[in-house]
Amino acid sequence: MNRILACCLIALGFQQFSTLSPIAADEAFRPPAVPLVACDPYFSIWSQSDNLWETKTTHWTGKDHPIAALVRVDGHAYRLMGGSPQTIAAMKQISVRVLPTRTIYQFAGHGVSVELTFTTPALPDDMKLLSRPTTAINCSVASTDQQAHQVEFYFDAGGQLATNTPEQQVTGTLQSFDNADALKLGTVSQHVLGKSGDDLRIDWGYLYVAADRSAEANTVFGDSKQLREAFDEFGASGLEKTSVAFPVAANQVSAAVAMPMGTISKDRWVNSYVVIAYDDLYSIEYMKHRLRPYWRKDGWNAKELIEAAISEHDELEERCASFDNQLMEDLRQAGGTQYAEIGALAYRQCFAAGKFVADENGQPLQFSKENHSNGCIATSDVFYPMAPQFLLFGPSVSKSFIVPFMEYAASSRWRFPFAPHDLGTYPKANGQRYGGGEHSEENQMPVEECGNLLLLFGAVAQMEGNADFAAKYWEQLSQWANYLRAEGFDPENQLCTDDFAGHMAHNVNLSAKAICALGAYAKLCEMRGHTTEASQYSEIARQYARQWIEAAANGDHYRLAFDREGTWSQKYNLVWDRILDLDLFPAEVFQTEMKYYREIQNRYGLPLDNRSDYTKLDWVLWTATLTEDRSDFDALVGPVHRFLNETPDRSPMTDWYFTSTARKRGFTARPVVGGVFLKLLYERDVWKKYASMDRTGASGWAKMPTPPKTESLVATAAESKATFQFTTERPDADWYATDFDDSSWQTGNGGLGTSQTPNAQVGTTWKTDDVWVRRTIELSEVPEQLALRIWHDEEVQVYVNGQQLVSLGGYTTEYDLFEIDGAAFQPGKNVVALHCHQSTGGQFLDFGLVKVVPSND
Repeated sequence: MNRILACCLIALGFQQFSTLSPIAADEAFRPPAVPLVACDPYFSIWSQSDNLWETKTTHWTGKDHPIAALVRVDGHAYRLMGGSPQTIAAMKQISVRVLPTRTIYQFAGHGVSVELTFTTPALPDDMKLLSRPTTAINCSVASTDQQAHQVEFYFDAGGQLATNTPEQQVTGTLQSFDNADALKLGTVSQHVLGKSGDDLRIDWGYLYVAADRSAEANTVFGDSKQLREAFDEFGASGLEKTSVAFPVAANQVSAAVAMPMGTISKDRWVNSYVVIAYDDLYSIEYMKHRLRPYWRKDGWNAKELIEAAISEHDELEERCASFDNQLMEDLRQAGGTQYAEIGALAYRQCFAAGKFVADENGQPLQFSKENHSNGCIATSDVFYPMAPQFLLFGPSVSKSFIVPFMEYAASSRWRFPFAPHDLGTYPKANGQRYGGGEHSEENQMPVEECGNLLLLFGAVAQMEGNADFAAKYWEQLSQWANYLRAEGFDPENQLCTDDFAGHMAHNVNLSAKAICALGAYAKLCEMRGHTTEASQYSEIARQYARQWIEAAANGDHYRLAFDREGTWSQKYNLVWDRILDLDLFPAEVFQTEMKYYREIQNRYGLPLDNRSDYTKLDWVLWTATLTEDRSDFDALVGPVHRFLNETPDRSPMTDWYFTSTARKRGFTARPVVGGVFLKLLYERDVWKKYASMDRTGASGWAKMPTPPKTESLVATAAESKATFQFTTERPDADWYATDFDDSSWQTGNGGLGTSQTPNAQVGTTWKTDDVWVRRTIELSEVPEQLALRIWHDEEVQVYVNGQQLVSLGGYTTEYDLFEIDGAAFQPGKNVVALHCHQSTGGQFLDFGLVKVVPSND
């Protein structure tokens, strides 16, 4: 909508100017990267420079995801966002402020003040709204020289937002909705849920750029440089002169919207906006079943999504502003301005590192992504540190990430006496992939994962005042409590959540987790009326706590490991002793540790332990709360804020960095930063206030879906001997054609790879970066539902009878099913050709073909 209102009216644009007091440049918080569009792991766009117009915007992985904004004043365009073209001058940026649901930039020059606000309505009380993949880009302009000015606004989004790689082919169409005009852009291939892994971007579904119809905007596709220059020269009307012929490479096209904003003067201001949205059609594969995004649960599609974003725009802007003000004030009251700024930066990053989907009963499930570590989905030791942000905002969001994990843990597929680690590789939650997966205890985290789940169930019970949720999974919780009773106090050599530091036995902090988890289980027993069991486990926890204090003591602090004198570590797992009212450890333990921490921390924070000067940002924020003393909290949080403000690594907030240099050690944009909200869980009135706002009221979740059955049509190497034609030298361009002559290629048995690839059935050694494979298969008939049974390490392109069928990114660690279009096959002989590229680690390629038989569940 394009509005021109008298300044005496109290309206949103005026409020935005009036509520943001100027901040001196030397006092302003400079985030390492600024969230612009932060909705989920694929729809996640950031600015990694001080000025929004300095560089291209990027996806959290660092790959270009360009969006741009210009404002045209009195016939001259000025860049607000986007690094080009340099022929268009940039308007001076005055400030940037990151709030929980909004990012607000202020610019000034040429007689006007401009405010560019990115609003993602991530309001946690309503999960259907929270799950919407939309962001409004609001442009407000006011006169600063008492003169009248003619103003226009321009925005564009590059085709890369809908692709994994910039050369992928996209197509676009103009869309007309009841209250909006929009541009729709997506890949030609549309391999829905076709890739799993970490450093990947979405290449299915559709990007939308929309404007309120009343804004009289021009919506066109074209080359971004030409579009921006046309806007500079001719204004919004100039966009009508551009066009593009589809399909085209993603990096050669942008979707652009330009609109007149009218005249501003000393007593008038103007405001316009565009909406950017992404409809991924299906978001998650859960036990081989595709799940829709939660916002689609009532039959919505892109039409309803866009129309709601437009019709509810003003209301959502007001609600987001109110929510931001309230949450920022609560963060400031609890921990000061620096803490509030860290919390604001963490808020959208946490929610945007996962996806809310609907189960078969229309109930919300949340699947977090282990960004920039290994791409796992629904990882216990990732959602454990993430949990405080979810717990703060009530039962529905809190249970949404626990339910799918527990349904898997309770299934016959999970056969170990301890909790799982993960559910697969994002976006495919088809079973654990980490360590030994479902097959062995190798590289599992038994004490870690059992403790995580018991503590989280304890926290949910603390919030709700009952253990009803725990009752649903009581068999598993009791089994894990029994495991910790036997194995938790003095853990054997194993990994914990800080697995990057390697295996360690006798881990004191891990022991503290087990002890608190046993205390949490005792409370759950008490809530359920199991008094004998409650008393028994409470006494065990207290006995272990007394033993812990004695065994871990090391003079003026407590050890890293029980058997390592002269060592130390952060004891962040002890936070639950206070939050859950367990009272297992005396105050002297917390005070002793805190005194030591304050003496040894570095300029940019407290190291994780004595083995290195790197730290984990989330754990420092937990450790800072141990004594519940504000001066201690400030002492540990201040250096973290300094790190974020000064680090030279311009990427979304890392949680793993060096405390001496402020350099990132690894990990980007992970959901674990939700852990910074732990401090608010100590504030009982604040926790109760936010948790009680839950209007979703989720309940009655569906059982975990049963994967479909399969019947083998073409065997893999694990099933029987198969012969391939292959080459490791780049072949002719038509190498995948049905009539291609591959007689000069080598012949070998499948699969192809190295013996160092765990569990791979290697028939022929393949050690080069690339391999091209051809295999002729025969089908007596083509069933209605077909799937590849494929093991690819790493990315692979699959062709059938001369046509590309699918492109699979990332890698698998075993055979995986990928449903395919049977129309590509024919009864009789079929030629299947594959190209697999390898970059690091193990390598293997093999495939078969199966008939999919849907389950009756």
